[in-house]
Amino acid sequence: MERSFHNEIEALKLGQGETFQGEGILAVTKALLQSGVTYVGGYQGSPISHLLDVMVQAKPYMDELGVHVEACTNESSAAAMLAASIMYPVRGAVTWKSVVGTNVASDALSNLASPGVMGGALIVVGEDYGEGASVIQERTHAFAMKSALWLMDPRPNLPTIVRMVEKGFELSEASNTPVMMELRIRACHVQGSFIASDNIAPAISSRLLQQDAAAFSYDRLSHPPSTFKHEKHKYEVRMPAARKFIEDAGLNEHFDGQHGEVGLIVQGGLYNTTLRALQQAGLANGTGESDIPLLVLNVVYPLVPSQIAAFCAGKRAVLVVEEGQPEFIEQDIATQLRRADLQTRLHGKDLLPMGGEYTAEILLKGITAFVEQHLPSFDATAAVAFSDELTEVKQRALAALGGGVPARPPNFCTGCPERPVFAALKLVEREVGKLHISTDIGCHSFATFEPFSFGNSILGYGMSMASSAAVKNFSAKRPIAIMGDGGFWHNGLLSGVSSTLLNQGDGVLVIMKNGYTSATGTQETMSTPASEAKRVAEGSSATAGEMTIENTLHGMGVKWVKTVHNYRVSQVRDLLKEAVNSPFMGLKVVIAEGECQLERQRRLKPIRARRLKEGLRSVRTRYGVDEDTCTGDHSCIRLSGCPTLTVKESSDPLRREPVAHVTNGCVGCGLCGEVADAAVLCPSFHKVEIVTHPNWWDRLTDRFNRFFIGLLQPA
Repeated sequence: MERSFHNEIEALKLGQGETFQGEGILAVTKALLQSGVTYVGGYQGSPISHLLDVMVQAKPYMDELGVHVEACTNESSAAAMLAASIMYPVRGAVTWKSVVGTNVASDALSNLASPGVMGGALIVVGEDYGEGASVIQERTHAFAMKSALWLMDPRPNLPTIVRMVEKGFELSEASNTPVMMELRIRACHVQGSFIASDNIAPAISSRLLQQDAAAFSYDRLSHPPSTFKHEKHKYEVRMPAARKFIEDAGLNEHFDGQHGEVGLIVQGGLYNTTLRALQQAGLANGTGESDIPLLVLNVVYPLVPSQIAAFCAGKRAVLVVEEGQPEFIEQDIATQLRRADLQTRLHGKDLLPMGGEYTAEILLKGITAFVEQHLPSFDATAAVAFSDELTEVKQRALAALGGGVPARPPNFCTGCPERPVFAALKLVEREVGKLHISTDIGCHSFATFEPFSFGNSILGYGMSMASSAAVKNFSAKRPIAIMGDGGFWHNGLLSGVSSTLLNQGDGVLVIMKNGYTSATGTQETMSTPASEAKRVAEGSSATAGEMTIENTLHGMGVKWVKTVHNYRVSQVRDLLKEAVNSPFMGLKVVIAEGECQLERQRRLKPIRARRLKEGLRSVRTRYGVDEDTCTGDHSCIRLSGCPTLTVKESSDPLRREPVAHVTNGCVGCGLCGEVADAAVLCPSFHKVEIVTHPNWWDRLTDRFNRFFIGLLQPA
């Protein structure tokens, strides 16, 4: 089963005066309902997945309120949902992971921003940026500026986040413009509480239907000549209206400090980190009161010139704390200061790094350099002492570890069904030589790390086939494109398969069919196998697997489609070799099928626990290595990469090399043994079935086994 959000769903029902406790992204979810949202859509991805996951699982309660929730096939389809707010006075919210998700949605966003909206439109994006990110290092800010979408960056505490969601809808309606809200990883997962309000059932909803369609208006279409009017309207009407609302509603926050001759202008999302740096420098106390005045930008685009001028007037210097590059905010402020003829010295990227995440350590260095230059009364003792202490801790850690911490790249889960495919691919390369492999977004991208080191490009979710379109025309060997079933339904079907068919291309596509969009939280896809219980609950008569990848490919005209079970390494190897060497000219698709091991374990663990509790027979499979047989070659490890397959010192004092060893984390997938067999390695692997609460047959066969083994063993 997928993770249950039962507790979170109950928290969504809290009413006026009750205390909500939880994560930042769940506070956003509650705030949407308090704002009277009519529809919510999106595409999953870190760190905002829980917003959509919770609402999808809370469908009965959403139906009760009349809120429509839709898990979209990609970010573009989610953005297109906001078209409902162009012509109807309904509030809508969509969500996805940025910046890659915003890339996918950018076409719809541009055409949405042009005519503007009537009802409030809020786009919640997970700003996955910095050292903990899994995407390219770009910012949502560029999209906001390009399309004239207002961008919020709330302070990472729950009351502020909730207020900005509610005010975000009001800002959107006051300026007839969609509003984006970026939430960093830390903001999404910050823990806290806020006083809840009652949820508002929308006036137009799935329970209160609109009887007549909106009247036709060509001016509301993003099509020439209307777009020429839209462009003028954006900056002559909407932006002034937005700035007025931002100022009147006090969305940006000004905190005074005793050192009024200097100041910090801070992105809202960086407030907590900045305050921590100020505390370490001795410029803020433990309750969060700063000695330096702060202008906290909960709305980072557009800026309000009068606010910037009022804050900077009379100050010797101001430091802009803006994460990432280019320095959009700093440039904007510099322009506004020049226009206002203010001579306040402006600092930013001259004292802080251009790229990368702003940690407290980095901000401490930049803030210390700033105040030493412009605040003569500043005593740097606390900052220097903290830096020295940090340096000493690092040195002690290096000494204790005997050097730097070894790199620990991400890896496949134990028993992952995708690992055997790459083990088979290594065996294929031993025979046919090095192949060009186009990789994709998803769990399978872990194959780019050792021990596999597969992958020549990653260009987008579901775009591996498209990224090999040029290579296959000048490569002596057929390139292989890898994508998951999530990527296939997201984009690969159109950008890869249909394009290859249109151009009569020749290539090999391997689809990892594990049944879920695993990399983003194991959400269901079009081809997720449906259980009988689920079909009955939904009143569906469709049989499991009716909408399959195989049927879709055959329907599009793909002639060469073959399915293989992932864990049968020798069969996967032979099929891949056949696809690479096949005389058939055209698209060849290998569907490697095996359920996501995380989902499998989530299904099996409760069943196993219940059977153990009830005293019923239970069997668990795991594998092991006979150290007397193991040669210490370790080819099994190089071909498998399983985290539970490791080495240990041999108990034989005459052997110097460590032997292979399977830890207790083994889930019994059998890959190690399969690889050993397919690669013609040593026969040291053995399979063990651990039987709990054995029946009479188990006990009888065990006695026979022990008896005959005893006869075969020497005295």
